[in-house]
Amino acid sequence: MHNNKNNIELGRFVICPMSQARDDGAFDALVSIRSGRGMASVDRVMRFIPTFSSTHAALRYARKHGLAWARCH
Repeated sequence: MHNNKNNIELGRFVICPMSQARDDGAFDALVSIRSGRGMASVDRVMRFIPTFSSTHAALRYARKHGLAWARCH
């Protein structure tokens, strides 16, 4: 799994876009959205349906949708 080291802080959330290589050479887009601190922290991880031809494209998609989710919540 490729973790983009550039976490994004947006309000009370920390958004971490990620990509994961598939056996067929494509990439999945995932995003971790963390909120809270210590024992009261919550980490949501979402994997998206479309696959991508590059890790860069998967990370861009995960970033866009992670930010959109955080802005709505």
